[in-house]
Amino acid sequence: MPTMIVIGYRDDLDQALLRRGLDPCYIVQAPASAPEGRRFKRVADIENAQEVLRAVLSAHVDDVAGVLTVHEMGVFCAAYVRRQLNLPGNMDSGAALYFRDKYLQKSKLPPHIQRAQCRYVTKDTAFLELSRDLGDVFVIKPAIGAGSLRTSIVRSSEEYARALELFPGRSDVEIVAESFVDAPEVYMDGIWKNGRLQWSSMSSNHISPLSAVQGGILSAHILDRRLRPELFRQAEELAGQALESLGAPDCVFHMEAFAREAGLTFGECAIRLPGALSPQVNQLTFGVDLFDVEISLALGEEPAQVPDIRVPDRFYGYILLRRPSDGTLTQRDFERHFSFDEIKYPVSPDASIGPYGRYGQAIVSDPDELKLQKTIDEIVRFNEGGG
Repeated sequence: MPTMIVIGYRDDLDQALLRRGLDPCYIVQAPASAPEGRRFKRVADIENAQEVLRAVLSAHVDDVAGVLTVHEMGVFCAAYVRRQLNLPGNMDSGAALYFRDKYLQKSKLPPHIQRAQCRYVTKDTAFLELSRDLGDVFVIKPAIGAGSLRTSIVRSSEEYARALELFPGRSDVEIVAESFVDAPEVYMDGIWKNGRLQWSSMSSNHISPLSAVQGGILSAHILDRRLRPELFRQAEELAGQALESLGAPDCVFHMEAFAREAGLTFGECAIRLPGALSPQVNQLTFGVDLFDVEISLALGEEPAQVPDIRVPDRFYGYILLRRPSDGTLTQRDFERHFSFDEIKYPVSPDASIGPYGRYGQAIVSDPDELKLQKTIDEIVRFNEGGG
């Protein structure tokens, strides 16, 4: 059975690899591991290309068919390992940096694309200097971060000092500051191939990922293009211009943007699978299997033909359910009040907590996107209130 080197681990991709007849070998960052029966190597820093390559070589894997990654932190190393082992897919690790570093990415965009002002900062950068350059409210985040971790909205010198405490502060390219964009966030998941947009969908977060990191419940749903034709037009145009100008390889991509009255403002763009349950709700809504596309690209194969479904029969969304503070909610409590396409809510109070505080998860759907949005909001309030 051919082997796929996978940087990082996620259950749903693991199952997709097995369906394709591939044997995964995982490179994970300690203390993480892969499930029993899966080959894996641990590294201290999953972004250290030398360490990741050493782990791959020391695994003594025969019949390697390709390399892919499940998350943002593995994009550079995946390209680097492909180059070293002469494997299919994107080998340009230098180009991959423009999809990791927020300053490099925003600096390379064409001037006409609206985006937040962005600059590197160090612990020596004064608060007054940033407030003068970026405005009274700005954001501090890792230059190559992911998932809104160590991201802070700063409104005062005291908040600025607390934000910097989250970083070692030993590098001139470790931290960026960005002007704050006060607008709802939407995101586009899609397929970029042969220098053009092959397929895309658009979704809306009900709260920002930053709010979810700080204790909120992350949820999102697929948007209906019939309700927002101009928003979809702008998003497709923005994605095409951004991916082309950044030199995107053939890829599955995830682009975030802010919907302002004057039009879309670019947030950031990644060349990897979308996170959370976005691949699942895209497949349920449109019949597009982004896991399979990602695997095909890593094998150097032509992805399966994407179904031409612009207006689906049903729209799907997801909720990353949290464990309430009193710990009394059960899956049956949810099912008594709402209808789910899928729900998983652990019985054991010792179940692990995942990214964004995920204790369980749910998928819901409706032919009417606005009704779907209302249902998701009601489930979130039910979860927050402990039933």
